[in-house]
Parts: sequence; C-alpha cells; structure tokens
Amino acid sequence: MGKEFNITPQTVPHVSTQYRTICTQIPHPDSLAVLEKSRKYEPLSMSGMPPIVWEKAEDIFVYDKHGNRWLDWSSGVLVTNCGHGVPEVRQAIIDQVNSGLLHNYVFPGEERVELAELIASVSPAALQKVFLLSTGSEATECAIKLSRAHGIKVGGRGKIGIIGFERGYHGRTLASQQAGGMAGQKTWIVNMDPAIFNAPFPDGYWQEDCSFDTFLEAVEKSGMKPSEIAGVIMESYQGVGPDFAPVPYIEKLCAWCDEHQVVLTFDEVQSGFGRTGRFWAFEHYGVVPDLICCGKGISSSMPVSAVIGRADILDQFPPGSMTSTHTGNPVCCAAALANIKKILREDLTGNAARLEPILLAGCRAIQARHPEVIGHVTAAGLVGGLQTVKPGTREPDHNLAHRVIELCYQRGLLFFAPVGAWGQTVKICPPLTIPKEALEEGLAVLSGCFDDAVTEALAKA
Repeated sequence: MGKEFNITPQTVPHVSTQYRTICTQIPHPDSLAVLEKSRKYEPLSMSGMPPIVWEKAEDIFVYDKHGNRWLDWSSGVLVTNCGHGVPEVRQAIIDQVNSGLLHNYVFPGEERVELAELIASVSPAALQKVFLLSTGSEATECAIKLSRAHGIKVGGRGKIGIIGFERGYHGRTLASQQAGGMAGQKTWIVNMDPAIFNAPFPDGYWQEDCSFDTFLEAVEKSGMKPSEIAGVIMESYQGVGPDFAPVPYIEKLCAWCDEHQVVLTFDEVQSGFGRTGRFWAFEHYGVVPDLICCGKGISSSMPVSAVIGRADILDQFPPGSMTSTHTGNPVCCAAALANIKKILREDLTGNAARLEPILLAGCRAIQARHPEVIGHVTAAGLVGGLQTVKPGTREPDHNLAHRVIELCYQRGLLFFAPVGAWGQTVKICPPLTIPKEALEEGLAVLSGCFDDAVTEALAKA
C-alpha cells in the first residue's frame, strides 16, 4: 500500500469538454522543478498524490498554470463541501483579515462564539457545547481524552478503555491513530496503549458477520470488563467505503454504552456538513451520540474543527485547562460561518441526496462491467467508493486502484490517491455543488479508465 505516481511527463490525448480540459503533457514539464523540490525537502509521505501542481481551484474545478483544468472528485480530501474558493467564503476571509483581527488565542471573540452558536443550532438538542480546534486529529484526540476523563469520574482510575474499529481512521496523532484500525497501522506507531483496542466493523463485505455479538466478543477478548471501558469511537461511515454499520447494530451499541456509562463518539470529520445527503451522517442511524467530532467540510477551506457534545462531558475541565493556541482562529471562524450558511441556504445537503441515486447507479454499472476486480461498491449522498480486488478473490488490489486514478487525472478527472486499509479504494467525493451533468460526465470517464486499467492488467497477467 502506498506508492508514488510517476512524475515523468506523459503525452496524453487532449480533452476539451464543458467540465475538463487537458491540453499539455501531464504533468507539465515546467512543473517538475516544484515536484523535485517537494521530494527533496518534504517527507516521503507527502509524495503520494497525483503530481499536479495546483495554481487555483474554483467550485468543482482545479487548474494548473498551463491551461489544464480538472473536474475535482477529491474536494481536497472531503474539505470543499460548498466548492473551492467560493465567493462567499473568500469574501468572509478577506473581510476578517481587513478587520485587523487575525488571532486572539482564547480571549473572548465574536467570531468564535457566533460559530459555536451556529454549529450548536444544527446539532442535536442534547449536544449544545462546542469546542473549536484546528484539525480533525485534534478533535478525535480531544474526544478520547474527554471520554477517559469521564470514565475516571464515573468509574474510577481503571475506567479508561477506548474501543475503535478495524479498518477505521481517526487521524495521525498518537491516540487517534491507535483508535483507528487500519491494516498494518500498528507497525507505524510506538507505545501501543493496551487499553485501546478494535472491534470488527460490520460492513457486510470484509466483515460478513454484522451481528452485535462481534462487538461483545471483541470486548471479552480484550480482557477488559465493560466497567473498564470509557469510550467508543466510530466513524459515522467508515471512510474506506463509505461503509455504514447496520441500524440495529448501532441501536444495540448505543444501548450498551448507556448501560455501562461509556461515552459514544461519532467521528464526522469527513462525513459531516451534508456529505451523505444528511447534515450529519449519524442521522442515517436515528440515534444521537454523546460527542461529535467534525472538521474538513466545516469551512471548505481553512483549518478548523470541533468537538460537539453534552455539557457534562465538555465542561469537565476548569478554566484554562482545555485550550489550544489556535482555538477558533477568527479568520478560520469567518470561513466556517460563511461555508455553513451557504450549505444551509443553498440546500447542498439536498443536492447530495438528490444525486445519490445517479452516483450509486453509476458505480454499480462500473462494477457490473468488472465484477471480478471490483468487490465492493457503496455510495451515500455525494461520497462513493469502488474497492478493487485481485480477480476472483477478496485480496485487495492497490495497484489496480492506483492505475485507475492515474488514468483519470491524465483525462481531466481528479481523485486523491487510493484509500482504505490496503489502499484498494477509488474514492469519489466531489464538492456538493456539482451539477448532475458533471457527475454523469465524471462517471463516464471513470468507467472508461476502469476498462483500460483492467485490460492492461489482464495483458500483463
């Protein structure tokens, strides 16, 4: 899993449509200096994306300096829910910069309080406290800390266990990464916390048994008693898919957490703010968690995240003891306010819901053409995924997913690198502003790229 894309300029067919323009070699030869500097000065881990040097991005499009224009199906990794650089967000940032207030630490600020109030207004009535941070990892790390503090308060020093899920992802800080369950992840980190463990995620494909018994068995296998568990953290949909758990499973999980005084956190960092055709993805389950972690689509631009939750959980720490230097930065808050208001005003959540049938049907049609190498397909709102496998097996195929994405960006359709526990998933997540015609054009391109990638793979076999 994980490899670089070829940065040697390739001569590719030119493309000129309403939504895509490719008129040079890809990548353009003049962009090599930037790509080579990146390799020299940045960590190897930063070299995994298609080698396009962005000049600008507007709404559903990404541009380079050389006349090429991509239909963006990455949303900058599920960030630009209301589109790239939309006028409302840009103007809010400019106005805040021109106001002269760029930073105020945690001194009282109108922008921060207004954003907290707006987020509370679109959250469940029981969750009215909002703690603003900078990144999704910071939010999930905070939720784990809050869960453990609550566990110790109600159950003593031994109630610190945290349960995540296999193939999950909650960020790259230490506790958030340990709570995630990506395959091979535990070889990347040190000081594994024995009180953090994973239960199987009931996706119905990689984990066929979707009964709640699998969760109870994981708790028993951990050696910890329910009275020693402080928190459960779960992505509302698992990012590899999107894969949702069955509703009855979640209902039983909520009941188990209530019974044992366990804080239930839904990680909405990539699934919130309308992405799935509901404002919050956990709404598909008909339940309410104790904490919500969010970020990415909260601002469609600037680094800001939040933990939303019950007052008794968020208010555990006294004044000055749960802060962050850039908590609720005024410029980031201005961007988030404009973004959320646009999502609500233009019903971008509804647009995602209305386009879901087209996205899902398109993905299933591609799978029907290649059932031997596309093992699992899902979509909700405007997020979808095609999970590649080696012919006739359930062995993930990172190389095929990688090649499909390479062919797509050469033809003007932009994805980020393959995702998932084994890097097997071609992830679809355009801005929620995408029109039906652009979605259909992208699906046609993706279908053609799968055709060509599969033909190449069979020729090499």
